[in-house]
Amino acid sequence: MSPRTLYRRIALAEMVTWALLLVGMVLKYVTGTTDLGVRVFGLVHGVVFIGFALVTLLLWVNQRWTMRELVLGLVLAVPPFLTVWWERRLERACRLEGGWRLSHAADAPATPAERLVASLVARPAVAVTVGLLAVAALAGLALVVGPPVGSEG
Repeated sequence: MSPRTLYRRIALAEMVTWALLLVGMVLKYVTGTTDLGVRVFGLVHGVVFIGFALVTLLLWVNQRWTMRELVLGLVLAVPPFLTVWWERRLERACRLEGGWRLSHAADAPATPAERLVASLVARPAVAVTVGLLAVAALAGLALVVGPPVGSEG
């Protein structure tokens, strides 16, 4: 899967889970019928949000994005529906072009972050496993820390 395809899919998934969470919030806070949507879709959205952040970090290294692009990618995941807008903006600016830069010695890794990405790109099964474990660990940490302030009730 190319960097462009990976980012497009995770951005779309983040947007869809935002929509589902908003539906759950309407059911809980507007209609007062159930909080199940918030509990279920909140968790799903949180997991996908973490995945989006990790993929953004991965592509920041692979695509040689600027610090501004990294920060915007992370910040624009917070408001609803902006991940797809951001992905399309990067696409128009040709910032998602090409394959995995650090694969098959196409570009020698120069930094620790590039060495990590190169080792993950060289072993896709390991990369998926590490990604899933990282998402699970961060989601677990978020569950221990608890919901954002003011979201109880």
